[in-house]
Amino acid sequence: MSPITRRSALCAGLSLAACSFPPIASAHDATAGALTIGHPWARATAGAAKVGALYLTITNSGEEADRLLGVSSEVAAKCELHVSEATGDMMTMRMVDSLEIPAGDTVSFAPKGAHVMLMGLMAPLKEGTTFAATLRFEKAGEVAVDVAVQGIADLAPAD
Repeated sequence: MSPITRRSALCAGLSLAACSFPPIASAHDATAGALTIGHPWARATAGAAKVGALYLTITNSGEEADRLLGVSSEVAAKCELHVSEATGDMMTMRMVDSLEIPAGDTVSFAPKGAHVMLMGLMAPLKEGTTFAATLRFEKAGEVAVDVAVQGIADLAPAD
């Protein structure tokens, strides 16, 4: 076999091997000082939807509280911090300016609870993809995370 043929065969083999691995669709944890951001994820959105939601956990292993002041992402025109509350039989959602992350505690952002609203989506969120987001904290500063897009009906992060 000539060197060119061997090189072509090697390149073809490497390409095939790379294609046989499943695509990476899981997010990873991020840390900033005493904060650990765990399992950032979002649900896939229906074709014409202009809003979505981002969920995660924030664990503060430090001795003083921090505050999540905001989130940004290029997938949305605007990101808002929201909390959901039950009042009698009615569930309501309201925007907040910030959320406290108490010392020694974990705050969960999950369906039917605190979450980040992704307003003015630039394109539908597709299951199996990821997107970047930046969380801005009062003390820890900016933290970049990769957000995994899961199934449209998922209620918790994938393992």
